[in-house]
Parts: sequence; structure tokens; C-alpha cells
Amino acid sequence: MVNSRIAEPIRIGWLLDTRFPEVMELDTRSDLREPFELVFNDAYEQGVLDRPVQVIFKEVDGLPRGSVRAVIDAYGELCDEGCLAVFGPHVSENILPVKEAIEERFRVPSIGLYGSDEGLGEWTFALPNGSMTDEPIIWAELMRRGGHERVGVLVERSQTGAEHLAGFRRACRDEGLQIVAEESIAQVGRDVTDQVTRIRDAGATTLALCGFGMGLWGVNAALRKLGWDPPRYTGTALEDAYAVPDLWEPVVGWIGLEQYDEANKVGQKFLDRFEEVYGRRPEYFAPVVVRDAAVCFLDALVNARPLSPRGVKEALERVKMLPAASGSPGTRLSFGKWTRRGWMGAGYLVARRLDPDGKTSHFVARYGDE
Repeated sequence: MVNSRIAEPIRIGWLLDTRFPEVMELDTRSDLREPFELVFNDAYEQGVLDRPVQVIFKEVDGLPRGSVRAVIDAYGELCDEGCLAVFGPHVSENILPVKEAIEERFRVPSIGLYGSDEGLGEWTFALPNGSMTDEPIIWAELMRRGGHERVGVLVERSQTGAEHLAGFRRACRDEGLQIVAEESIAQVGRDVTDQVTRIRDAGATTLALCGFGMGLWGVNAALRKLGWDPPRYTGTALEDAYAVPDLWEPVVGWIGLEQYDEANKVGQKFLDRFEEVYGRRPEYFAPVVVRDAAVCFLDALVNARPLSPRGVKEALERVKMLPAASGSPGTRLSFGKWTRRGWMGAGYLVARRLDPDGKTSHFVARYGDE
């Protein structure tokens, strides 16, 4: 009899397509990796899986600062190493060209955190860590609830910025808000004093940032220079501050979107287990989001027939109504034959604000919860 305990491990790729600066908190890298491994390790020890899972990590610098080529090459390397599926890429700027390579060359399924619906396809699934279609709806509702009517918008010159802006225009129309100024800014941090000045002079009472978020880094400095402190909103750009301490101050004062909600009991139970194993309790988006992705892969690995890239892809299409650790209570994970976005329910994003202590954040609002 063959002993399954010495069977070759199943290989899954973890592709991080934004190389973080060296100042990135060490725990943050661990918070992105360890939840992924913990789900598979527990499943193997509990007999849910017949063989262990080996996670192969790659970190490259794709767009907006690096190149698409680096991401495509890394994806190919993971496929060459025998990965049955890949977690990544995660940046909307990268998934569009990588999707073509996946469909034409690799044919190995991917789940990414990107927010562009344009990245979805036969082999490409998404758990959007924010969404260009959803985020603007939440901003507009929060602005309307705050009594604002005149909005100024900073728009990064990027795919994300353009898609955000299109969604925000529709959302403002639906909420009865007037966009009084739209200013284009660089995709990476630059001096934006002139653009912010024009928005202020146009009579805006609140400010929004459309884009991946790196353009956000110079806005607070411009506001201080002008002596202007309007309520301001962004998407999951807020989350970069958890990874890079130098980014905390540029995001303080903004209301952004997150996927950690302390009221989610599934998430709290997972953090209990994480704390038991690793001795710390990271209460923000990374552990619960990565856990949800791992749970989807785990369900597919258990039900893949055969255990091949196509078998895993078809098993992902059968993932249904798994309780999510991220988002508000009741958020679920489901894919389908023609469904490639996994988190179900409007509460998969919640509004949060960073605290000045440089470490924590606090809950602001849930969508539709008035």
C-alpha cells in the first residue's frame, strides 16, 4: 500500500506583483504568507487533504512602478514549477495583460485581489480587494450621509483611476452630488499643490481620490500648505499604510475602505487560531483576505477531478456559499461557471479611518447601514 504521507505535495503559487520597499514591516510580509499556509497545514493535519500543500512565493515589481513583463515571467515560472493554481496577480494594471498570457500560454487558474472586472475570464477569478465599480458607490453614499453636495476629484492617470472615475460619476449622479472639479495627477507620489488648489477654488467641500493610491501620498502635504482640511475619501489605498510605516501619515485623515470588520465572527475565529499558532493577532485586512483566498483554493483542491490545472479551475466554479472571514457578518464566498467574483454581499467592504498612533484603525461605517 502506498503511504499518502510521503506523497508529492500539491503546489500552489503566491505571486505578489508589487514589490514593497525594504522598510516594509516584517510582520506584514508574514501576515500575507502565514494565513495562506495555515489554512492548508490545518487541512492536511485534519485529514481534509490527502497530501500536503507547498506554497511557492514570488515577489516582483509590476505596474505601477515596475513592468508587466516581470509579472508574466513570474507567473510562467510558477507554472513551470508545477503549480496547479496561482494566487495573483493582484494589481488591476497587471492582470489585464497577464490574463492574455494565462489564456494563450499557461492555462493555470488564478485568483487575484484586483478590482477591475476586465481581468475576469475563463481562467481568472477575483476576490476584489476593493473594486472600481463598488468603491465609488460607497464613497458617494458616505458623502451624501455627511451632508456634502460639492465634490472635488483627484484622478490618477491609470487604468484604476479611469475606472474609478467612471463609477464615481455614476454614483454621484445617483446620490445627488455635484462634481465641481476633476484633476489629473501622476500614478506615483508627486507634488499636487496646484491640483488641490484648483479643486478648493472650485468650491468643493469634500475630496475623493480615484486610483491605485500611490498618487495619494502628496495630498496631505498640499492640504497643509493650503490650510484646507476637507473630509476626504479613498478606496483600499488606505491599506498600503499597514505595510509601509512611512505611508501612515500621508493617509491619516482620509476615510478609506477595508475588508476587516471586527464584528465578523468567522474572521475573529480565524484570528484566534492564527494567534494560537503564531503568537500575534493582526487585526486588519491582510490575514482575513488571504485566509478567504486559501479557503477557496482548498475547496477546489479537495473537489478537483482530476487534480490538474483544469480540474482545479472547474472545481473553483463549484465553490459555493463558504463563510468569509473578511467583510461584514454574513459575507460569503461563491464562484460559478460564469461567476468569477467571489465575495458576495455589499458588506465585503467597510469604511475605516487610520488612527494617529501609526498602528491601528477604527470602524466608520458599513454600506447601506444608516
